Amino acid sequence: MSGLHEQFGQIDIYLFDQLLRGRIAPGMRVVDAGCGSGRNLVYLLREGYEVFGADADAQAVENVRRLAASLAPDMPTGNFRVEAVEEMAFPDGFADVVISSAVLHFARNDDQFQAMLRGAWRVLKAGGLFFCRLASSIGMENRVERVAGRRFRLPDGSERYLVDEALLMRLTEELGGQLLDPLKTTVVQNQRCMTTWVVRKNG
Repeated sequence: MSGLHEQFGQIDIYLFDQLLRGRIAPGMRVVDAGCGSGRNLVYLLREGYEVFGADADAQAVENVRRLAASLAPDMPTGNFRVEAVEEMAFPDGFADVVISSAVLHFARNDDQFQAMLRGAWRVLKAGGLFFCRLASSIGMENRVERVAGRRFRLPDGSERYLVDEALLMRLTEELGGQLLDPLKTTVVQNQRCMTTWVVRKNG
């Protein structure tokens, strides 16, 4: 088990699934939009992917830079930036893959959610893969309590911006994308829901 952990770190199991299916392949440029301390980047760094990341938390970015220095010593530290997702300075169409894992549900309101989403989508090239995991109300509609707009209080006590199937389908169309997989939602013992949204950006 320790060998697997060393190779893959604490990678999101649904991101691992995309790797297994060959949708994220060596040679691709990957941007982790809201990378945190880099839990989804261990394997990519080890295997020589061209990896970039952004996070508003300076300490988290410093942790990712240290991780990259140990696993991919030739990778420039400037690949990892202290930037909010909605303000990333990467060029338009920069990445083959954009990862947004447990990020968008921290949006304060609709405007910030849209800004974060479009900031991540902007850096994805035509034909690229957008992998997103975010909190939703799918399967728990009657167990969440609306605070304001799409901000809800969950049974686990947290407060999140929650999407639902209708919104994700509408956003897929508005962004100019197509679903690569059906929406998949994990309900964690009636405490919270996480939905996986995988989209190809149309040319």
